[in-house]
Amino acid sequence: MLLSLSVQDFVIVDRLRLEFSPGFTVLTGETGAGKSILVDALLLVLGARGDASVVRAGCEKAEITAEFDIGAVPAVATYLAEQDLATGEGECILRRVIDGSGRSRAFVNGRPTTVAQLRELGMALVDIHGQHEHQTLVRVSEQRALLDAFANALPTAAEVLAHFRVWQEAKARWHAAVTGAQAAVDERDRLSWQIQELQRVALPPDAWMELQSDHDRLANAATLIEGTQRAIDLLSENDVSAASMVDAVSSAVRPLASHDRALEPVMELLQSAEIQISEAAHALRHYRERLELDPARLKEVEGRLEAVVSAARKYRVDPESLAGKLAELEARQSALASSLDVEGLERATAEAEATYRKAAAGLTKARQRAASTLSKAVTEAMQQLAMEGGAFEVALVPEEVPAAHGLESVEFRFRGHAGMATAPVSRIASGGELSRLSLAIQAVTSQVTPVPTQIFDEVDSGIGGAVAEVVGAMLRRLGSGRQVLCITHLAQVAAAAERQWRVAKRTVKGATQSTVEPLDDAGRVEELARMMGGVKITETTRRHAAEMLSRHGEPG
Repeated sequence: MLLSLSVQDFVIVDRLRLEFSPGFTVLTGETGAGKSILVDALLLVLGARGDASVVRAGCEKAEITAEFDIGAVPAVATYLAEQDLATGEGECILRRVIDGSGRSRAFVNGRPTTVAQLRELGMALVDIHGQHEHQTLVRVSEQRALLDAFANALPTAAEVLAHFRVWQEAKARWHAAVTGAQAAVDERDRLSWQIQELQRVALPPDAWMELQSDHDRLANAATLIEGTQRAIDLLSENDVSAASMVDAVSSAVRPLASHDRALEPVMELLQSAEIQISEAAHALRHYRERLELDPARLKEVEGRLEAVVSAARKYRVDPESLAGKLAELEARQSALASSLDVEGLERATAEAEATYRKAAAGLTKARQRAASTLSKAVTEAMQQLAMEGGAFEVALVPEEVPAAHGLESVEFRFRGHAGMATAPVSRIASGGELSRLSLAIQAVTSQVTPVPTQIFDEVDSGIGGAVAEVVGAMLRRLGSGRQVLCITHLAQVAAAAERQWRVAKRTVKGATQSTVEPLDDAGRVEELARMMGGVKITETTRRHAAEMLSRHGEPG
């Protein structure tokens, strides 16, 4: 719901801030006072095109800010969250600034954004009726969405869209398999020999490290044999070995320890040294016995190393990454095998199409039932709005090829008078007719239309008397479930409103300015009397105005 609208230096508006309420509100005033300027300002902040001409003469920039309560519009809250524009307070503040050069800036909740985003948000927040380019009524996609909502078929429409996408993706895979069959066979063959090659050489990282260790040992076997034997000799087999020297030291210290127990720890260390030297010598002998010169094994390991390094260079990976490369190629081979199953892909495509068509057929039936009901109800409402003999028709036109939205397109058709053929509303409805048709549709579909704020301009074009009272009553009923704003020249329409604002012009320092003031009960009586009585307002006119207000309850 629209909470407030602030306008600064816009056309003939100096500074203006309006606070809005739920229900039905009218704006009235003399012709040329600037009533439509407020709608133009709202359109601008909702993403309409603007240029330097909207900046008030002598000012640097025009600025419009609109604040909305989005508690009843979860789709807007979701959109703001997805775009990182949410405040978490259930509000949405749109701001538009246009400077004297025509440069435009847009903001959502204080953050810079694009005019396209303002427009997208605006379509979900406000529906303005009165000018063709700003009406959901002439947008084919909105006509379809309105019918689906009226039919309680929006979830079905979403399912149809999802099934259509699955079908198209399956069909694309099938066609790709058919058209690229030879290329796929060639790739499969290439993958086959690449995988065989890597299976021969690819090693896990730990096996690669072990192979390198084996090569280092075999390549240095002679050095290892010689060095090990020398170490054994030094430890225990030479005449002057580590074992014999430690034994000699032990022999010298042992008798001394018998005279002084302080030497006992030294004896323990010497005994430990003798044991460790003995164990080290034993381990070296065991290692030496296993060492041998094996040129054949060395050649085998060197060949293995060379093959691994060569493969790694060929596939541009490290040797330890060859196993990962092998897994990658095997996965691609598996996927390719599936893509080469042309018959299987064809079956999957046919199944996806059947699922889509079943869902689309259900959507068609729901639309057919709703189209008939909606056409009759809106046509009946039109008869009360100075369009006797006119008719409204929701036409379902079969699509030549199935589409994401179903098996048919939805088209709103209209005729203003008896004897005429119906035609798309965007081609034949005048501004006034389109506004009244929109009112009739809104009155019938008010429970399913998600947009919380409806603004009507020119709904009183070409009507008067009893028809004007019907329009007023319709707008009031519509306002019972949402916010309705209406610009009107007719007292009968204004009298039905819950609130009334008067728009007036004044001259300040030679410049024309537009002002808006809320009217109390007495003010409403005077304004309605002016609207009915013309230049001279009589007591009779005032009594008539008061009577009109009383028929709709207490004004507010």
